[in-house]
Amino acid sequence: MSYTQTYYHIVLRTHRSVPAIVEEHERELYSYILGFTKNKGGHLYRIGGMPDHVHLFVSLPATLAMSKFVQELKVSTSKWLKANPHFPLFSGWTKEYAGFSKSLRDKATVVRYIARQKEHHHSVTFEEEYRKFLTENGVKIKEEYFLTD
Repeated sequence: MSYTQTYYHIVLRTHRSVPAIVEEHERELYSYILGFTKNKGGHLYRIGGMPDHVHLFVSLPATLAMSKFVQELKVSTSKWLKANPHFPLFSGWTKEYAGFSKSLRDKATVVRYIARQKEHHHSVTFEEEYRKFLTENGVKIKEEYFLTD
């Protein structure tokens, strides 16, 4: 028997940062993502975001790579969002995403951070948040590709 536990903080952005995730209906999307994650054998600890992006804190089974999970999540949610009349501005997700492994010690901090997204973005833009998120996780940003669609 192998014992594993993987945690990931994942950020998805709408194509061209269009504010397509209508706050009044965001819980519908979040519920869909919860069901998707459960169907993949994962656990969604927290989800939240703004009209142009979504943060997830998930654990995934050892047999499912984060990149595969994100790819399938983007395809599935894109189809669902485009068919849902509550999200008329949604045209897709960006090709890029951010995703980083976290430890059990990080769990409470990441969950709290995601829960406070709306409050956080009163003073910080997505670009500022994303840039900080990447640099804090050791990613060298290539400016010519940063936030391009």
